[in-house]
Amino acid sequence: MIRLILMILLLLTSLLTVIKAPTYNLWKLAIGAAEFAWVFIAITIVVLLSGYFVQHYNTLGTILGILAIILFLSPLFKAYDVAGRLPKAMDEALGDHSDATPLSLSVIFSGYKEAPVAFTSLPYYGNLHMDFYPAIHPGNHPCVVVVHGGSWSSGNSRDLPELNIYLANQGYHVAAINYRLAPQNICPAPVEDVYLAMDYLRAHAAELRIDTNNFVLMGRSAGAQIALLAAYREHVPGLKGVVDFYGPADMVWGYSLPASPLVMDSRKVMENYLGGTYSAVPDNYAASSPVEFVHKNTVPTLLIHGEQDVLVAYEHSIRLEKKLQENGIKHFFLSLPWATHGFDYNLKGPGGQLSTYSVLRFLHNICYEQQS
Repeated sequence: MIRLILMILLLLTSLLTVIKAPTYNLWKLAIGAAEFAWVFIAITIVVLLSGYFVQHYNTLGTILGILAIILFLSPLFKAYDVAGRLPKAMDEALGDHSDATPLSLSVIFSGYKEAPVAFTSLPYYGNLHMDFYPAIHPGNHPCVVVVHGGSWSSGNSRDLPELNIYLANQGYHVAAINYRLAPQNICPAPVEDVYLAMDYLRAHAAELRIDTNNFVLMGRSAGAQIALLAAYREHVPGLKGVVDFYGPADMVWGYSLPASPLVMDSRKVMENYLGGTYSAVPDNYAASSPVEFVHKNTVPTLLIHGEQDVLVAYEHSIRLEKKLQENGIKHFFLSLPWATHGFDYNLKGPGGQLSTYSVLRFLHNICYEQQS
């Protein structure tokens, strides 16, 4: 009976790889089920094998376990399908070519081979700090400015540092910034903080060895909205592009169709950030929507979003891509069919590998290929 109960629980967990998580805690479990699938597969196999050592072999439990393993494997199958098409798709979108491998089983089990990179905390304006990860190679290099997520009211520059270290090993400086948080500060305060951080980096470019003609903004979730708005709202000297990890791009539409209250009170989150309800301050919602600022001279954009996202609807990226297409902007949309919000928590998982590959190709294209 215990074995059967465990198999039912594992099967229910595996379903999170193919359906959207209905609650906040199950959303967190969904990240693990998809991006750490081998852990759950190993547990399922152990429970399966235990059936051979008990007197009453449970056929139903075995069937449920096999189904669970198949579902846990489904993100990897889907990831390999995406990986098979990704290089050519990026070749066509960016106009260059790479022989790098988007997805590797060896990386899943062993991780990326990279040198440790120590960051320096730098005060850039008042009490605001950034964490600066220097490129490991000598000389001047492009700088990626990273804006953290956290519903505009939490999080900090130390969130998800693995990609920062990876990029530093690939020859990019990374400046992960802190910004003023809601509800004490409303939009566009964080956007202004991005500009202040970039002003600091320009002023200290010589000592930090920054190529000021090659800045890139990158944000996750709420940070992606800030990064996109900073990139699109006005001309930013030296800005070559922006990377959007599952960011809300249309705040008006997002307020009209909020997330499930069992996952997050997204309307309350937006009200705290924008100073009130849509009916009270409609102009603030329009003024904070990156889709409203796309124009013919918008910088190249990389969009990355999971179709199973339950915090920031996948539709946001669909709408942004449409505006980019209409205006003829160089861009690429990495769509991950199995992935949910925060899939890149595990950089060596299927979603983490594909997004890392896409980010690196995008950075190389906008920072180096356009110069040749």
